[in-house]
Amino acid sequence: MEQQEQRIPKPKWLKVKLPTGENYRKVRSLVDEHKLHTICESGNCPNMGECWGEGTATFMILGNICTRSCGFCAVATGKPLEADPFEPARVANSVKLMGVKHAVITSVDRDDLADGGSEIWVKTVELVRAKSPGTTMETLIPDFAGNWENLQRIIDVSPEVVSHNLETVRRLTKQVRIQAKYDRSLEVLFRLKKGGMRTKSGVMLGLGETRDEVLETMEDLRSVQVDILTLGQYLQPTRKHLPVQEFITPEQFKEYEEIGLKMGYRFVESGPLVRSSYHAEKHLF
Repeated sequence: MEQQEQRIPKPKWLKVKLPTGENYRKVRSLVDEHKLHTICESGNCPNMGECWGEGTATFMILGNICTRSCGFCAVATGKPLEADPFEPARVANSVKLMGVKHAVITSVDRDDLADGGSEIWVKTVELVRAKSPGTTMETLIPDFAGNWENLQRIIDVSPEVVSHNLETVRRLTKQVRIQAKYDRSLEVLFRLKKGGMRTKSGVMLGLGETRDEVLETMEDLRSVQVDILTLGQYLQPTRKHLPVQEFITPEQFKEYEEIGLKMGYRFVESGPLVRSSYHAEKHLF
């Protein structure tokens, strides 16, 4: 069902610059030439101009059609094409061509595949390392529907940072992440930490959650020893997606950052335009 059109006026602090510059055009050209999918485009990220202008991009593997239909996400949902065995090589070649020092890689959910796409994940990490041995990686992974054998493949290949987003508070999970489970995501992060990974998670604000719920979610993520937290403003991609209930002020985001650091997070990126891969290179402590 189509969501009611959002009528809350967008505040001035959410304005972003249009993409320009030589580096932006270079990344644009590489993405097009190598037929790559980026979450920058598929997710309508407001920081695309800034990040591409700095010569960085977040690659999205396993195609650009997701098997899930989350209420917040602009990525297309439906029946995906078959996994492309040549996709890892294309990503690795592009990382090398771009001279990326820290690559962020994410994927759609592939609940249609027995391995959840984990084998393509492994090939991608291995080929990036082979072609660009000096490049570090953050992998923003799905929950693999709770198949821990598939998750173990990610742990075994040991990216420098492994991220899995909780996205919202417990009360809103069924509405926001329709096929996902709050506690399953916490277990994913717990198992990653037990496997020796540096872990990261992200939460969107402005979907109707309360301050107490945000703090509870931050505590839940710390309870499974998450190292890095990102907090950003949810923006409605289309009329079919969940409407924004509230625009969180920069001051409130700053308060959450200060609270998060006191909770023991190593890094907290908290601001209206923060997204899970924003300033990812800073999180290699």
